[in-house]
Amino acid sequence: MYSLTPEFLANLRYDGLQIATMRALGEYRGKQQLYFAQSPEVLSDLRQIAVIESTESSNRLEGVVVPRDRLKSLVIKNATPKSRSEQEVAGYRDALALIHESAENMPFSEGVVRQLHAMLYRYMPQAGGQWKATNNDIVEKHPDGTVRLRFRPIPAHLTPMAMADLVGRYQVADDRHLADPLVLIPLSVLDFLCIHPFPDGNGRAARLVTLLLLYQCDYAVGRYISLERIFEESKESYYETLEASSQGWHEGRHDVRPWLDYFWGALLRAYREFEERVGTIERGRGAKSDRVRAEIRKRTLPFSISDIEQACPGISRDTVRMVLRAMKAEGQIAPTGKGRGARWVKSS
Repeated sequence: MYSLTPEFLANLRYDGLQIATMRALGEYRGKQQLYFAQSPEVLSDLRQIAVIESTESSNRLEGVVVPRDRLKSLVIKNATPKSRSEQEVAGYRDALALIHESAENMPFSEGVVRQLHAMLYRYMPQAGGQWKATNNDIVEKHPDGTVRLRFRPIPAHLTPMAMADLVGRYQVADDRHLADPLVLIPLSVLDFLCIHPFPDGNGRAARLVTLLLLYQCDYAVGRYISLERIFEESKESYYETLEASSQGWHEGRHDVRPWLDYFWGALLRAYREFEERVGTIERGRGAKSDRVRAEIRKRTLPFSISDIEQACPGISRDTVRMVLRAMKAEGQIAPTGKGRGARWVKSS
């Protein structure tokens, strides 16, 4: 679409930091196979945690919340969805599983995009997978009831043509190597969200498309580290950069740098977490996570990240955070707040 024309791509310029970031991501892609070949038990655990976190965070970004115990049961298919929220969670779980299992056989196409959206709605009364029939503005709702227009997407009657154009331009740009995949993927996601092709569920569909395209370009960190969770943890920047880069999109005068910088930063964070979690094991320091787990299990009162850091000298905060997320996904602990004042307690 507008971000993927040869002219637009040819006019993009990158500063030194952006070039260094893309180079670092390329190096991580080159190293990931080394990590995939080791510690199968750890990788299996990470995959289960990532599926739970991805399903939870992608839905929670859209205001869909399910209690933690029910969420885990739904993700591992030990429960049948009983409410609309649980139906949405189960649909995302299935679409995510399809991508994990069959991404190499799912070329980016209108049919695949509609298939993924249909899976999001497979447990709900209304059918998914159909382009929007009425216009759908992107608005921001405030607590006082006021509404602000963030973006006016492509009109409904132009949506089929716009989606065909998006898919076609991506394929041409990729085949002709008009830009690095690290540029084409986030720009395709930006254009998808500016088209807003479905009546509902566009954000979740866009995150599924993100994972699919990254897989197909061999950036497979999303199998083990939840990109959706990283998006949710930085959701203010996620929405702000999308809005900033969509201004002037209809005229082809938009500035894609805010969204590119955010997207690359999120992907880089995922790879660093993955290396910290798996790469340290290869270097013989896997016992660090065991030390953190043991310290947490000893706690009887609510505790903070700083409490665990002080009790485990020599272990980074990133490692402590990853263990906390892992134990949260396993249902062993739960947070009692957010931000710097957050504390953790053992789950009953």
